[in-house]
Parts: sequence; structure tokens; C-alpha cells
Amino acid sequence: MNILIDIAHPAHVHVIRNAYFELTKKGHKVYITVKNIPSAITLLDKYHIPYIRLGGKMDSLTGKAFLQIMYNVKIWWLVMTKSIELSFSSSLTPAHISKISWMHSIIIDDDDDEVEPLFVKYGHPYADIILSPACAIRATNKLIPYTGYHELAYLHPKRFTPDPLVLKEIGVKEGETYFILRFNAFKAHHDVGVLGLSIENKRKLIADLEKQGKVFITTERNIDIEFQQYQLMISPEKVHSLIYYATMLIGDSQTMTSEAAVLGTPAIRCNTFVGRISYLEEEEHKYGLTYGFLPTDSLAMFAKVEELLALPDLKSIWQERRKRMLEDKIDVTALFVWFMENYPYSIKIMRENPDFEEGFR
Repeated sequence: MNILIDIAHPAHVHVIRNAYFELTKKGHKVYITVKNIPSAITLLDKYHIPYIRLGGKMDSLTGKAFLQIMYNVKIWWLVMTKSIELSFSSSLTPAHISKISWMHSIIIDDDDDEVEPLFVKYGHPYADIILSPACAIRATNKLIPYTGYHELAYLHPKRFTPDPLVLKEIGVKEGETYFILRFNAFKAHHDVGVLGLSIENKRKLIADLEKQGKVFITTERNIDIEFQQYQLMISPEKVHSLIYYATMLIGDSQTMTSEAAVLGTPAIRCNTFVGRISYLEEEEHKYGLTYGFLPTDSLAMFAKVEELLALPDLKSIWQERRKRMLEDKIDVTALFVWFMENYPYSIKIMRENPDFEEGFR
């Protein structure tokens, strides 16, 4: 089978990479396309995944709309010349092209409809199927739900083993107290009007945490000059091992918060998405793996950080909570690979027998 995967966000490289390697080993031809997203391209290079560049990247909605036309033309040409049968992506571009070609399209999406109205309006209607975590709030008859999270496609114990050797690269020892701070850029189409940690709260976090251990900062874009001394200087594919061994992760990112949660590392998030994203709400309220605070609740956030750090067995508590979460979830990559290989019969199987996914535990 000829399959297209279009990368729309750096985190999606992690989501699809295991499926990519399994599919290619089985003889399928998988084409990866990517926009000019430096961090995504870096990850593809690190994992030795070949790709086709689609070109520009803009932050404004007008710019995004203009470039979308260019992306559509390039993807259409690729589909026509490579006889691509199926797309599997979190991008709307392949979904558009599926309507003017023989290619079928699967969108993988873990955000609720309410937080991404543009993608729901201009992407979902064109796809054949929407694969989403069962907890996502979704209003479409194209939905195929599964009991997992995107992050479990690459951080499930069957897919990920933390490497303690990476600790040497940042000058810490296993068991030593250190914190990872993640600051988001909020430049995606659904980020308009979204607020995260203020500069004052960032300063206070660093000052408070430095009293307990070392502080490392990772950010989507250029780091503030005053924080450069804390910048995490490590190859991006190694960051998940650092999250696993970290004492705590704090920031305003959705994805990295969920990554910490599924790895059993206490995670605290502060932005205006809090209370609106179901997979993070489930990780918080069902499994107790993370905590979310609105920017107006920063005092409560600092109090929670202090409360957690006072627990002598913090990491062991979180590993037990992680274990309980994993007992409920599937190996998401295994589902993805099976779903693509057996498409479109996989739609009928999942709809008629939702318990079929139990075989992917």
C-alpha cells in the first residue's frame, strides 16, 4: 500500500514514527511530507525518516490560508504521481486532496471540537474517518474512538524505555532533583487569544524551584534572553528520557504536559486551555497525573507546586498512578498500524465490535 503522512506539528513526528517504521518493514511505501517547521525537520533527520518539504510556514491566519493553497497543489501532485491510496495525518491538506483524488484520508485528532473550530470546519468534513481518543468531545459520524492518547503512540512501555545515560549530558545524576519548564509559543490556528505563563510567573517559578534543585527550560521558539542560562541544550529526541527522570514538569504546553503525565512525572500546566481539553482533563481528574491552572489562578498553582514537593515519595506515587492509567489504555501504535493495513475493513470491525481494540493492550 502507498501511504501519505503529512506532518503539521513537531509532536506528530513522535506520534507517527513507530507506525512509519513498522509499515515500511512490512513492505508498504510511506511518503512523509512536512512544512518548513525546523523542529519537526530536525526530528525527522534524527530518526532517519526521509521526507518531502512542502515549503513555507506563516503565523497569521491570512498567511496560513494563502500557503494552504500551495500545500494542496503539492500534495495533489504527489498523490497523482505516486499513486497514494491512503493518508494518515493530523493535517487538513491530505483530507482536502482526498476529495479530488482516489486517495482515502484518515485524520488523527486528540483535541476537542470546541478548541479547534477552524480545523473542525475546514478539515474534518473532508476526511473519511476521524481517529480520536475516546475521551475527546467530538460531534461527527466519522468518528472512530480508541482508549488511548497520542502520547501513548510513542511513550507506551512497549514503545519507550528511558535512557539514564542522557542525564550525564545535562550534568545530573539519577535520583537528583531537577525540573523541566516548558514555555509554549501559541502560534497554531487554535491558539488565537490563548494566554500562558506570564513573564513574572516564569521568574517566580525559576526562583522558587532553584531552591530545590536544578532548572532547565525548553521552549518552542527563541528563549527570553534573561532565561538563556537555563535553556535545555540536548538533542530533541532525548527529551522524553529527561522528562521521565525529572522531579516535575511545569509549563503552558498541552503536549509536553501529557507526555510527562503518561511517563509518571508530576506535571503542572498554566494556560487558558485549562478545563477545555478532554485528554488532559482525564489525565488530571481520573488518574491524578497532572494539574491545570488558569493564568488567573497562579497563586493556586504555586501552592500546588509547594504541596507536591513536600511529598517525600512523590515519584513513586506518580508511577503508581501511571500504572493504573496504563492498565486502561492500549498500545496506540499497534492500533494505528492495524487500522491502516486493514483499511477500509477496519472501520467496519471497530464500529461493529468496539472491544476489538482490547487486542492491542
